[in-house]
Amino acid sequence: MNQKVVVDPITRIEGHLRIEAETDGGVIRQAYSSGTMVRGIEIILRGRDPRDAWAFAQRICGVCTLVHGIASVRAVENALDYKIPHNAQLIRNLMIGAQYVHDHVMHFYHLHALDWVDVVSALKADPKATSDLAQSISNYPKSSPGYFSDVKTKLKNFVEGGQLGIFANGYWGHPAYKLPPEANLMAVAHYLDALAWQREVAKLHAIFGGKNPHPNFVVGGAPCAISIDTEHGQGFGSHYRGGMAATAVDLTGLQKVKEIIAKMQSFVDQVYVPDTLAIAGFYKDWATHGEGIGNFLTYGDLPSTSMDDPSSFLIPTGVILNRDLSTIHELDMNAADQIQEYVSHSWYDYSVGNDKGLHPYDGETNLNYTGPKPPYEHLDTDKSYSWLKSPRWKGKAIEVGPLARVLMLYAKGNAETKELVDMTLKKLDLPVQGLFSTLGRTAARTLESKVIADAMPGWYDQLMANIKAGDLRTFNEALWEPSTWPKTAKGVGFMEAPRGALGHWIVIKDGKIDNYQAVVPSTWNAGPRDSAGNDGPYEAALKGQALYDPKQPIEILRTIHSFDPCIACAVHVTDPDGEELVKVKVR
Repeated sequence: MNQKVVVDPITRIEGHLRIEAETDGGVIRQAYSSGTMVRGIEIILRGRDPRDAWAFAQRICGVCTLVHGIASVRAVENALDYKIPHNAQLIRNLMIGAQYVHDHVMHFYHLHALDWVDVVSALKADPKATSDLAQSISNYPKSSPGYFSDVKTKLKNFVEGGQLGIFANGYWGHPAYKLPPEANLMAVAHYLDALAWQREVAKLHAIFGGKNPHPNFVVGGAPCAISIDTEHGQGFGSHYRGGMAATAVDLTGLQKVKEIIAKMQSFVDQVYVPDTLAIAGFYKDWATHGEGIGNFLTYGDLPSTSMDDPSSFLIPTGVILNRDLSTIHELDMNAADQIQEYVSHSWYDYSVGNDKGLHPYDGETNLNYTGPKPPYEHLDTDKSYSWLKSPRWKGKAIEVGPLARVLMLYAKGNAETKELVDMTLKKLDLPVQGLFSTLGRTAARTLESKVIADAMPGWYDQLMANIKAGDLRTFNEALWEPSTWPKTAKGVGFMEAPRGALGHWIVIKDGKIDNYQAVVPSTWNAGPRDSAGNDGPYEAALKGQALYDPKQPIEILRTIHSFDPCIACAVHVTDPDGEELVKVKVR
């Protein structure tokens, strides 16, 4: 029997996403991904000082604040050929690394784990057996029977008091859940531990950026001066440069950064990695579900020297096509025929016609679309059905994100990645092909967290070595005056955000922003079909998936959540006429 399954909104994500799936005999034969907010940040940025762009671009999302700030300042620096001190690059690496580990842990436990963990089943667990399980996979200190008994009591009180909160609307009891009660209780306990842990990790951004979320940035370096004066002793001191007071990071603050890095490594090693492997062991069949496109792209990031030296990137640059890890295709973000965005199935109009793709330098964000759009009962999939555009690389749909990065690291011979991937595949008794899946995508996010957490002490040590050698520079003032800029300039600021390849393209004329386009990971992954009818990665990944119960489509959630959607990054609410587009009621 043919049936249409609608999941709207997809929950446990950032932003608003609708998935429609057409099924035949309970199997998805076609899926459609629709971002249901409209984007407008690029319009807001036109005519502004490019040095201020990061403060606006950072507000694209309330979760991905750091990554948009970094991409934005890099775009301006690239356009103006603006070099930054080595200390600034190391500080940015540390901030990006902290964002990765924080974001991935939060995603796994608080957004994605509930697709695999039956919270209510944890009430049946034996705390002693749970302790034995936890101690068999890790040396994490919080693994005593008493600890798990306390967690079970807390959960029981939530349930009996009708206070399950975000746990309330889960598909608890669905036969797709396979974990024993003890594994469920262990995961719930670590869910709660991760909430407390993330508060410490966020302090790294506050030390270097002044606050979190929305840490401060500056074109030309890092916003924090470094002081070796320990007089203040609180991690922050008064530092003067050019007669103006500025916030400085002193040795106490730098010691705190070291402690935070150690806490990140411990949680990844003792909790995140063991939990992922333990849970994956019960869901090995998901190594054959949810692949999607089979094409992968990385911009590259985390240089040991500078962004001008791709050979120093921890995460390499390139494109993988058709699962072929033996051939890495070169990527040029400035080439007009490589990266293009299409709007043939989006609620936008291009002045050149909606069947053509535009490179971001020439990109348009026209909100004068006059075709059918929300509200609707069902998407008009023959026409336009999303506020997301459809990015393509040489006309091909591409997946970006942790799986793309781990595959690129693996293909390029990164020793730690190869060891981790091979260990994981061996432990789960899966072939390399198992990486191209929902399970592989989830595991890749965990494994790269360890790779990046392990790299952070090296960046920290380099920073401290520079400071001890007397190099305290964090900012380059050489090109700060617009009178020194060329009349016209353009550049791209790119990075590997936790969810994937993020690029900001900027065109500067007469010292002001003439055009600004952000192509974000969730646009690459969640965008609709293009003018050639090619599915986006979300849409392709759902094809062929059987649904046990269309009224409880947990299978759709598992694959979509494995991408970690951030639809607020891909679209944004605005209306040039000031009309209300969305009304949200809190109940």
